[in-house]
Amino acid sequence: MRTDIVHIGAGELTYEIRNIVNVGMKLQKLGRTTNWENIGDPIMKGEEIPLWMKEIVSDAVMQNSTYGYCPTKGVLSTREYIAAETNKRGGAQIDAEDILFFNGLGDAISKIFGFLKRTARVLVPTPSYTTHSSAEAAHAGDKPLTYILDPNHHWYPDLDDLEKSIKYNPAVAGILIINPDNPTGAVYPTHILKSIVELARRYDLFIVCDEVYHHIVYNGTSTSPLSDVIGDVPAIAMRGISKEMPWPGSRCGWIEVYNGDKDPMFAKYIQSILNAKMVEVCSTTLPQTVYPQVVQHPKYKEYLEERISRYEKFSNIAYDCLKDLKGVLVNRPNGAFYMSVCFEDGALTHDQILPIDNNEVREMVESLVSPEGTNVDKRFVYYLLGASGVCVVPLSSFATDLQGFRVTLLERDEDIFRKVFETIAVSIKKYLES
Repeated sequence: MRTDIVHIGAGELTYEIRNIVNVGMKLQKLGRTTNWENIGDPIMKGEEIPLWMKEIVSDAVMQNSTYGYCPTKGVLSTREYIAAETNKRGGAQIDAEDILFFNGLGDAISKIFGFLKRTARVLVPTPSYTTHSSAEAAHAGDKPLTYILDPNHHWYPDLDDLEKSIKYNPAVAGILIINPDNPTGAVYPTHILKSIVELARRYDLFIVCDEVYHHIVYNGTSTSPLSDVIGDVPAIAMRGISKEMPWPGSRCGWIEVYNGDKDPMFAKYIQSILNAKMVEVCSTTLPQTVYPQVVQHPKYKEYLEERISRYEKFSNIAYDCLKDLKGVLVNRPNGAFYMSVCFEDGALTHDQILPIDNNEVREMVESLVSPEGTNVDKRFVYYLLGASGVCVVPLSSFATDLQGFRVTLLERDEDIFRKVFETIAVSIKKYLES
């Protein structure tokens, strides 16, 4: 074309979590049965939505109002309910005007990073959920700025590295926290959250905290919502219904703005996000309408607790299957429904393979890993997929130099789940010995 039409950050928009599906689908056509352990969609893994929840949605579908636009910020009664629930905790106090709904948190993430001044950066964790790190990098047209999550210390943030990243990068304006964390499954103790808030206060930054998994915590761990520890620091908490209810297809999430009036520049930034949403008119009405009814239903707590109990049990099965393997570092997940496993430095090479009986599948895998530039953990992931049909995501695709993979805990059938992780364990051992 006569002029370059490609955004400077276009090359930073990657999403290996779904990219690998294309590979898996091609291998399925060649006869390889696949266990999809790559994406955090409980419905795809067979989660049964209870009848009472479906009835609430069905009743709402019969109301004419759910077919129309709602206010730009979202359904007022739902925002009032959310604000009241937040205020009950006794931390930061908000009202309905401090809440803004989006078509899923992907929409919110796009706008939160997209409407920052281009030279203003937000530190993201490494490893980091791809949607966050890609959006931040794309907005700046550069690689993401990161702080370390330490696999030798429960995947907790390295606070010393975080402060150095702030101190020596004057363009840093904010800090991203994901708690409970995706991709690691870590849950941050309250004292760590307080330390991060204190850094933000000291260096005059704002905080973005993705809390979409806030109610999915187990193995005796606990944490605090950002509202409990934020004090007077400007901040945005991100929440949604895709993982908890779960209704990922609803594309329904929201932000809660804390201390929006404490800094005029932050207030102007938040207003720009609202203005961008106003141009779109509003987010989807139906899921917003039903949210308070669902979470207040007498059976909701029991339903959520059953799922959390299963994730807890499966987190320990997964950990026990992998913890004693030589060459890998494994932490037990304590929240969300993911587990990240990293290989020790030097454990992976470009020469390792897994035997693949199907010639067409083997040839395809070999063609995918032949370029020298292929990350060694991506090479392992492709061989694992080709040899066993287990589809995971390379850890290097989560804005990190660590080599490993992320896998979900979403399989409902315990026998299948055990088999998947036993297969992963055997495959790792064979691969590292090849």
